[in-house]
Amino acid sequence: MQTVETLNEGLKRAYTLTITAKDIDAKVDVELKRLAPQMKMPGFRPGKVPANLIRKMHGPALTQDALNAAIQESVQNLVAEKQLRPAMQPSVELEDGYDLGKDAVVKVELEVLPQVPAPAIDGLKLERLTVPVADEAVTEQLQKFADQQKKWDDAADDYVAAMGDLVTVDFVGKTADGVAFDGGTGTDMGVELGAGRLIPGFEDQLVGVKTGDDKVLNVTFPEEYQEKSLAGQPATFDITVKSVKTAGESAIDEDLAKSLGLESLEQLTGLLKGQIEQEHNGLTRTHMKRKLLDQLAEGHDFEVPPSMVEAEFNQIWSQLQHEATHEADPEAAMAEMEGERDDYRKIAERRVRLGLLLSEIGQANGVEVSNQEMQRLLAQAAQQYPAEQRQQFMQYVQQEPMAAAQLRAPLYEDKVVDFLFEKAEITDREATREELEAAIESEDGFASGTHVHDHDNHKPKKKAAAKKKAAPADDAAVTEEAAASDTAEDAPKPAKKAPAKKKAAPVEAETAVTESSPVAAENAEGTEAADAPAKKPRAKKAATKTEA
Repeated sequence: MQTVETLNEGLKRAYTLTITAKDIDAKVDVELKRLAPQMKMPGFRPGKVPANLIRKMHGPALTQDALNAAIQESVQNLVAEKQLRPAMQPSVELEDGYDLGKDAVVKVELEVLPQVPAPAIDGLKLERLTVPVADEAVTEQLQKFADQQKKWDDAADDYVAAMGDLVTVDFVGKTADGVAFDGGTGTDMGVELGAGRLIPGFEDQLVGVKTGDDKVLNVTFPEEYQEKSLAGQPATFDITVKSVKTAGESAIDEDLAKSLGLESLEQLTGLLKGQIEQEHNGLTRTHMKRKLLDQLAEGHDFEVPPSMVEAEFNQIWSQLQHEATHEADPEAAMAEMEGERDDYRKIAERRVRLGLLLSEIGQANGVEVSNQEMQRLLAQAAQQYPAEQRQQFMQYVQQEPMAAAQLRAPLYEDKVVDFLFEKAEITDREATREELEAAIESEDGFASGTHVHDHDNHKPKKKAAAKKKAAPADDAAVTEEAAASDTAEDAPKPAKKAPAKKKAAPVEAETAVTESSPVAAENAEGTEAADAPAKKPRAKKAATKTEA
């Protein structure tokens, strides 16, 4: 193989590889020797088919396979010999005009990871805002549990339903032209008036009904309703009131605890207090992590691979576009986003730089994810699949380094951050939850989500090259940035996708309201902010892989 470097500018590299026809033919000979004992052909005993006859019949396919293998091997050798650390999968392309039996000329283009300067981690100073658990907060949670467990008493037949009552109805939903639509019919559905679990106007129009009443409700489905044929459209519901019940007293007592499967009210109170404390600790860590990454970003500035920045930007942008579809005015939200495109590109660049920096810190200080921790992550991730698919998923992750890296990256980042917390000088200050949340929301600059590159645990994987355009090279330095990014298109996906969320009845309780129910008010789950300017509330909803 002949190698010629054609570009070496900044982080960009390009090479031309010439693979001789002799080397390709040698690989064909090896494959012929492997296949000959297995070949069957009329007129020959099994395994006795002459090699020249096999070559004549299958030569083009064997040569193509040999070419692909040679390209794969050549690119791997190039990366190893030049000690390259690709930032993303290299672009590998067979030169136009190639004919089987001739020398193959392959063009390889890539960006390499920068040499990250020795991170300055001495002198880090952080403030830890701590929030004690107030008795009032525990009591508030207890009251919510009591309200959820409240008993309903039958009202008299002539009782007029009011807000807070439970009305049981049969219903038939119809479009504006009077045609019943799919999923719009139900019986014995309990509607708690004022709970806000149904589409706007549905509950309000049940105020004043009595047992045995028939009524037609006029509503308009939300613009963001999942069923597009109903979104924003007027509809009617023919209602028959089966019963009306009034709420009994919500008591915070031992019976409440036992109804939840606990032994005592004291145990329930302790569990709730622990849960609130855990929430506070999460907010405290988020605040500290933002401050930590701000300090690291301010103290380090180095060139980052444009391809990694572009991949990160595309991911952020895709998340924001998805979120914009759930705004009251999607077009206005998109227009606002366009005006902030440069801000989000800077966010992407910051995330990539911080990811590389945290990776360097982790590797320099022996931070690693143990096999036991990885197995625990794998088992947790497998739970999102049906039982019969979990083993298949676990095998897929174990065989695909990109998938394993994606799974490992968030924990690796957390461990590096914990290491830096131990190094930092931390002062404690007591605050209220409101003050802590306000501090997180009002921080200047960019919130941070990063992708850490745990190179030591990223092993090469083999891939077949396609005709005319070779597959990307395998290399141990393929970064976890590529693995953690949705733009790693070359990484094969599991044969089975994660199962969809289970669909519930139109309305039961809060947890039963689903986007699949025409009656249920849709609640798209807005996720936390991805590296968005803290001052922009809409951007705060975009999903991230790591805590902001």
